[in-house]
Amino acid sequence: MAVETSSSRKSGSATGRRWSSLLAALVAIAVGWGGMVHAANNSVQGAKKEVEGGFDGDAPTAILIEASSGSVLFEKNADELRAPSSMMKLMTAEVVFNAITKGEVKLTDEYRVSENAWRKGGAPSGGSTMFAAIHSKVPVEDLLRGAIIQSGNDSCMILAEAMAGNERTFATEMMTKRAREIGLTRSTFGNSNGLPDPANKMTVRELAQLARHIILTYPEFYKMFGEREFTWNKIRQQNRNPLLNSLEGADGLKTGHTKDGGYGLVGSAVQDGLRLIVVVNGLEDAGDRASEAKKMLEWGFRNFEARTLFAPQQTVGWAKVFGGDSRSVKLASSEPIKVMVQKNGTDKLIARVVYTGPVRAPIEAGQRVGVVKVWRGPNLAMEAPVFAAEPVARGSTMRRAVDGVSELVIGMFRAGVEKL
Repeated sequence: MAVETSSSRKSGSATGRRWSSLLAALVAIAVGWGGMVHAANNSVQGAKKEVEGGFDGDAPTAILIEASSGSVLFEKNADELRAPSSMMKLMTAEVVFNAITKGEVKLTDEYRVSENAWRKGGAPSGGSTMFAAIHSKVPVEDLLRGAIIQSGNDSCMILAEAMAGNERTFATEMMTKRAREIGLTRSTFGNSNGLPDPANKMTVRELAQLARHIILTYPEFYKMFGEREFTWNKIRQQNRNPLLNSLEGADGLKTGHTKDGGYGLVGSAVQDGLRLIVVVNGLEDAGDRASEAKKMLEWGFRNFEARTLFAPQQTVGWAKVFGGDSRSVKLASSEPIKVMVQKNGTDKLIARVVYTGPVRAPIEAGQRVGVVKVWRGPNLAMEAPVFAAEPVARGSTMRRAVDGVSELVIGMFRAGVEKL
């Protein structure tokens, strides 16, 4: 394993400029090697066999990730915005889950079924519905099951109207705000249920991130996604997720279909303690959707395993310090930094520690400094936060002056280079 370090900076404005620094450890990791990656310069010999067993999928857009680390195992057009159809109901569910967790909503709260929700999302609509009766009151817990298990458009509209006054406000304000809070930067929403609307756009990457967030943040609520059926208004309906009956360990999450978006599916399964999440979208029929998602999950379980790149408190890299009694600070993580790698063959991974710096002293041990990002080829496989492994005290007046002059000179030099 060859390890090199390099750095680059990008200048900011005049006084008090801050640099955008990149500390890069270029790590070629032999998959067959079971040891840890060392941040110091060294080398470890591993298998020289090229990576084999790549996945060849038919879905126009697709992604496969490991839930714990967020490692990306496969992606295809993962950042292409498309209509998410009923998969967008995951965002509606998340907004409700979050409100329940904060104590703003209770599972036992009852919401009235408006004529609008009944007519546009209920029995008269001809679409997927939980068959909530007009003007009746339905508990939040049942509305969630109606949305998750039965893909009820009426369920989502009833929730939206009760929580925001109308569905449009719920989508454009509450859903959008919450999406940004959990890191979904590109998703946009025009309604609560994914019915055709030009504003409904999501990528499979952000759908996978949303699914991972729900699984890790709301384990008790997530159990609903694995329930096989739900009965409301004396009408029993089966869960629409085909993976529940065709793949060992499958327990979620959501299907979707519109004319513009095609057929899509967000799925998850656990085998031998390993949880994977798959998202496909844009397929031409429901059968292709089911087979493609299943095939991708099976490929992931068959070919990948978790490996530790950095042990807890192991030095991941260093960050430059401004005005401290040390010129740099060691960076580490309190948790093991893991990535999914192929069981056979060699994955080449590039690990980079990215931070904004120089980091101004004093620095406390455990202070978050940046993130370590790991790429598998051109694709970002995972990222995790890194923290100062040791304290750095404020330096002498002379040290701070020298650092200030140094940064000023470097800034002037780089500004000159950029003008060339």
